[in-house]
Amino acid sequence: MAKLYFYYASMNAGKSANLLQANFNYHERGMRTMLWTAGLDDRATRGAPGEDHAIESRIGLHASAHRFVPETDLFARVSALHAIEPLSCVLIDEAQFLTPEQVWQCAHLADTVGLPVLCYGLRTDFQGALFPGSAVLLGIADTLVELKAVCHCGRKASMNLRVDGEGRAVREGAQTEIGGNERYIALCRRHFSEALAR
Repeated sequence: MAKLYFYYASMNAGKSANLLQANFNYHERGMRTMLWTAGLDDRATRGAPGEDHAIESRIGLHASAHRFVPETDLFARVSALHAIEPLSCVLIDEAQFLTPEQVWQCAHLADTVGLPVLCYGLRTDFQGALFPGSAVLLGIADTLVELKAVCHCGRKASMNLRVDGEGRAVREGAQTEIGGNERYIALCRRHFSEALAR
């Protein structure tokens, strides 16, 4: 039976690298996959002419992917391709940006079409609040897997601290702001709380 998976972690835990490794494993066995990532994350680099590295890990792995926006009907798009070219798996990066409805569409792909759907994303934002997509994934996914990142103190990093240009903690703002190491620091809860208290 196909399942809906949620692999979650803070920043810098290797979520994209894990997704790309899983994708490689499917392809190595001659199986077809469909990759998705959030349309609002436009940091992808360009590879060969016409190649968009929509999913790119910090260790240099990359792949092209379809991009979802809130209006994307993932069930319809994946089902349509699967009917023409049978798929073995759907892999979704930046899954925290899925809408609750899209998470349910992923569940229906697993339940009714029989496709495993592997979602990778952040659990919480820079204020420690759940992303809407992550909240539904935590509630309905068949399998939850926490990937580990490390705080500067050596403890597990479970929080994402947003910082400004001078490295000071940002306490307020929009839930979604795209950025990498220049904008976010993965910390344990203790150091996250201390940074916000300064």
